[in-house]
Amino acid sequence: METNLFESVRENICTCIAGPELTPNLEAVLKMPMKELHISIPVKMDDGNIKTFQGFRIQYNNARGPGKGGIRFHPDETADTIRGLAAIMTLKCALHELPLGGAKGGVVCNPKSMSEGELERLSRAYIQALGCFIGPDRDIPAPDVYTDEKTMGWMIDEYCRQTGKAEFGAITGKPISLGGSEGRHDSTARGGWFCIREAARETGIGIEMKTKTYPGEYSDKSGEPAPSAVIQGFGNVGYNAALIGKEISGCRIIAVSDSRGGILSEEGLDILAVIKHKKKTGSVQNFPETENITNSQLLELKTDVLIPAALENAITEDNADSIDAKILAEFANGPTSPMAESILNEKGIHIIPDILCNGGGVIVSYFEMVQNLNLDHWSEDYIYRRLDEKMTGAYHRVLEYSKKNSIPMRMAAYTIALEKVIDAMTARGWI
Repeated sequence: METNLFESVRENICTCIAGPELTPNLEAVLKMPMKELHISIPVKMDDGNIKTFQGFRIQYNNARGPGKGGIRFHPDETADTIRGLAAIMTLKCALHELPLGGAKGGVVCNPKSMSEGELERLSRAYIQALGCFIGPDRDIPAPDVYTDEKTMGWMIDEYCRQTGKAEFGAITGKPISLGGSEGRHDSTARGGWFCIREAARETGIGIEMKTKTYPGEYSDKSGEPAPSAVIQGFGNVGYNAALIGKEISGCRIIAVSDSRGGILSEEGLDILAVIKHKKKTGSVQNFPETENITNSQLLELKTDVLIPAALENAITEDNADSIDAKILAEFANGPTSPMAESILNEKGIHIIPDILCNGGGVIVSYFEMVQNLNLDHWSEDYIYRRLDEKMTGAYHRVLEYSKKNSIPMRMAAYTIALEKVIDAMTARGWI
């Protein structure tokens, strides 16, 4: 059954909180985003024809600061998905104590069928259409599904052309040469593994993070089998999750998947070789000496750590009872439906919810904003140390609140985040 992401988030806001009282006025404020922009984007294609794309930029709440959130290029994008993601971003920024609100953007398109020139023209036209809706003091976009630092480079150039200012802080996730930050490329995955490390200590699984660089084999002298991990999704977040998991955290990555399907090897995958194979063939499937599996089969594998790192609604009430993992680490936004979560909690699976687990991306985006504002550039070591501090601190705040109030981790995370948003709205006289 198809689950509406925005409805899931609203359900979590209304039911997954232990502290704040949701008055009618507060519910009215949280019921819908504060601002929405729906745009039509005409783009000249390589064959000379004009094609019009539908796009969105949605700002859910800016009580704590300017909006922050990525831009997706995806053929199945919808306004409700963007609304849900913007709400998630609001709570994520609050939970990680960033002075930012939440926003999200997207364009309904199939980037896999478009040339680089068409994608550049679409990216620039999207920024042209947003006009004064974004900016370093209004709303700061970043990359997301099927967008990357190259896309952000085109977008920030177009923004600077439109404003006549070299305001590189208006967009994050940019190339280093345009004010991008060290450590941004793998920040979501690395931040998630910092959380997994802490959760492993809580659940008795032996996972540590030994070094900061790869390639390079992790060395474990214990003689015990390495903990296993399964990763759904092999885009930027997924393949970095696999690299860090294997070569820094010492896990056996026994299965990975992309949109076409997955591969399984109980002995553990050579992730660098899998990356080369995907670049050559377009998919992880048919990698030598592995078993091809479906995405559904991958999610149900027995493993220590399950990492959904693709799109929302991967785990629903239809497959939740078949999930066989000790830790579910939500590197994706909204991968678990509310009904599925009830089943997983009954099974005793330790869930690291999305607004906690995948906060590394927005944290390093915030670091990038600070560097741009101060005309500064921080070292990779410094970025990683600060990211570790932020992620570890947030994890233990959520864990402590969860234990103290005998509530699930998501309820604890939502409660902490929502209280911070409510405090800001109250201070501003909105409620």
